[in-house]
Amino acid sequence: MLLAIDVGNTETVIGLFSMRADERESLPHADVGFGIGAEPELGRDLTHRWRLSTVPARTPDEYAVLLTQILDLEGLDIAEVVDGVAISSSVPSITGELRETAARWFGDVPCVVLGPGTKSGMPVLYDNPKEVGADRIANGVGAYDLYGGPCVVVDLGTATTFDAISEAGEYLGGAIAPGVAISLEALFQHAAALRRVELVPPRAAIGRSTSESIQSGALFGFAAQVDGMTRRFLAELGPSTVVATGGLSTIVAPHAETIDHVEPWLTLHGLRVVYQRNVLA
Repeated sequence: MLLAIDVGNTETVIGLFSMRADERESLPHADVGFGIGAEPELGRDLTHRWRLSTVPARTPDEYAVLLTQILDLEGLDIAEVVDGVAISSSVPSITGELRETAARWFGDVPCVVLGPGTKSGMPVLYDNPKEVGADRIANGVGAYDLYGGPCVVVDLGTATTFDAISEAGEYLGGAIAPGVAISLEALFQHAAALRRVELVPPRAAIGRSTSESIQSGALFGFAAQVDGMTRRFLAELGPSTVVATGGLSTIVAPHAETIDHVEPWLTLHGLRVVYQRNVLA
């Protein structure tokens, strides 16, 4: 199975993909139908997934213990089931730690770390391609593999990122804005009278309490941001498929008008495609 690891600034997402025999002979196009929280059948050969807090202080040995334990919770022996590793990381210090983890504990299986020089199959047209985060490339690769181009990927994580992919599968660029969680945290820190609330839809846009007002501003406000930015992208790209991903995608996307598909595990799927292009092709 392929162990895919995506390290974000706040959360680390880990997934296990089944490795079919036919994948070792050719690069198949993934089946459509990932779904939202489709447990236990996650779809597209993603058999297991975990979402953990990102902890920069972990050592390579600690990562090995952590990975072993979470697989053991599912009754899986990491030494027996993992025959490939794919990694993307937005935290440079953790990238190095995971490289060492893979070299020490998975040295007998192929490992692909997405970054400059990795064959992603997606030309990057940024002024400086090295500035583009690995997760954004993985998202673009995953979205293009699933839906073709042109497309726009909206990643609702620590930051809210918007990425544009051309009809020919080129990464054109994008936009970065503060994410929902860090924006709310800043609000609570600087407004003494406001308290933290559960991020659920309020009864109406016009809140009848402070809690509902915050919920309205967060959910409907960020959904409006998604729609506003997406429409600006579409004005430049032309008609495009819009795909939402990230930890908050299932919460915010239902309130946005421009989202065509919600793919919570898009980054992992993109990692899988990159792994195939580097190891199985």
